[in-house]
Amino acid sequence: MNPSPIDIAVIPVAGRGTGLLPLTKSQPKEMLPVGRKPVVQYVVEEMHHCGLRRMLFVTGPGKAAIENHFDIDRELIDFLRTSGREELLQELAFEREAVEYLYTRQRRQLGLGHAVLCARAVVGDKPFVVALGDSILGLQRPSGVVARMIEAFDQTGADAVLALEEVPAADVVHYGIAQPRSENDRWCELDDVVEKPAVDQAPSRLSLAARYVFSPRVLDFLENTPPGIDGQIQLTDAIRALIADGGRVLGIRLEAGERRYDIGDYPSFYRAVLASALGDAQIGASLRKYVRELLAGESDRATHRQTHTPDGS
Repeated sequence: MNPSPIDIAVIPVAGRGTGLLPLTKSQPKEMLPVGRKPVVQYVVEEMHHCGLRRMLFVTGPGKAAIENHFDIDRELIDFLRTSGREELLQELAFEREAVEYLYTRQRRQLGLGHAVLCARAVVGDKPFVVALGDSILGLQRPSGVVARMIEAFDQTGADAVLALEEVPAADVVHYGIAQPRSENDRWCELDDVVEKPAVDQAPSRLSLAARYVFSPRVLDFLENTPPGIDGQIQLTDAIRALIADGGRVLGIRLEAGERRYDIGDYPSFYRAVLASALGDAQIGASLRKYVRELLAGESDRATHRQTHTPDGS
């Protein structure tokens, strides 16, 4: 069990998922399958693995499938038993974990910062974790970064601890970017965070990697954060104001095997699906063989096109 007083993860899932249309026209992007599980199940299992027992989903229109997924489906269980398919019950083991699921509503699409603020009535004056519901950290095993973040939060009395991942310089325009002041072998102190900076203005290549530990103090800053980029209330802006007010904010880097898959656009979604499928214990080996054959065929066709000119020579 988690010895920390932190026992709740706020999981924002209210976004429209427009970067994955038409897949997300009638289903939440958080419920898109990556391998054998929907995206949000990876997130919940990661939080449970790190010792958290309460999951607060901040939902919006069209997100009922998430609630249905984590309900115990007695009718399905009875069907599997009476039809002689008991072996499939193991696939529903996540339903029986000692986890409490809570739901609140983001009634207006005002950004991630506003979504976190919607959790205030539940988290109250206690510290909490924020885990973005469309981002997987690690595919073959749950990431332990949140456990490390909670440990650093408890030991240092920080106001916030952020997960960090180094990204290519060209990609900083897509993320909140941290400005580290100093670093040891466990964490770094942050001087600033900037939302989606231009490449030549980014303070580093360390992106905020979809996992946060906060004291309730951040909620006060969110309440006073005006709309920023895209007219939305940015969580990064509230963190920046917290630092400017003297708050202590730490960053912890993701380790090898904790790569972030941000399921917000097709390139990242396809990479996650491919990595999950190729790493599957049962079918990964045969899929890797199939992919090699596909790539060899593409290479042969490319060579054929290069060696045959339009005039047939």
